[in-house]
Amino acid sequence: MPQSHPLALTYLEAGEANGGTPLLVLHGLFGSARNWQTLARRFAESHRVYALDLRNHGGAPWADAMTYEAMADDVLRFLDDRGFARAAVVGHSMGGKAAMTLALRHPGRVERLVVADIAPVAYSHTHAPFVAAMKAAKLEGHSRRQEIEAQLVDAVPEAPLRSFLMQNLVLEEGKFAWRINLDAIGNAMGDLIGYPDLGDARYDGPTLFVGGTKSDYILPEHHEAIRHRFPKAEIAMIEGAGHWLHAERPEEFARLVEAFV
Repeated sequence: MPQSHPLALTYLEAGEANGGTPLLVLHGLFGSARNWQTLARRFAESHRVYALDLRNHGGAPWADAMTYEAMADDVLRFLDDRGFARAAVVGHSMGGKAAMTLALRHPGRVERLVVADIAPVAYSHTHAPFVAAMKAAKLEGHSRRQEIEAQLVDAVPEAPLRSFLMQNLVLEEGKFAWRINLDAIGNAMGDLIGYPDLGDARYDGPTLFVGGTKSDYILPEHHEAIRHRFPKAEIAMIEGAGHWLHAERPEEFARLVEAFV
């Protein structure tokens, strides 16, 4: 398994004038800090907020290692580099698993934890076809984003999901390129849909799991695993929301997070 030293993550900052415990936001697979700009500004009304680009995503450095332990170590470095003793952490999907790993391995550094639509379990949902489609897309010789997106239609027929993936396409020196490390993500897909063996680790701090009723990432059969690792966990479900619940139901999601943190 590829190993890596902790990386210096890129981030978006809001509410820097606020004191108190900082609030970190960790995005999901194929996402970036930019996906959370609107909610970050809202949370910044009362907190210092840092939306991070996790490794191999957004503007963050690339590395072969793409384990949750490595991602958690990156976040720990972010805290150490800024002299933050503790932080409240909100993580969605992949970011939620990274946040859980940080809390389980370094419980004293996490004041409270919000996990959005993911559980500390292994899933069968693989996103390998998306990675394969993005890698197979011919980028050279095209001048319009629509021409690249058209190549993803067969593998990603859902227009909203396709648009989400296309946020990773950037124009650099007149040429299109993917700004995420598709090789590292593809190679680590087994780790990303799984969850690391952290022994008897548990986090006794305040924890909120928020799921969507139209998603299958937090199901009743996952509650035992959640409460085994996070004995103080509260579980709230947003009616009618799918996996991207913070984008589909931002008001309901924001209210839950604000009341908790």
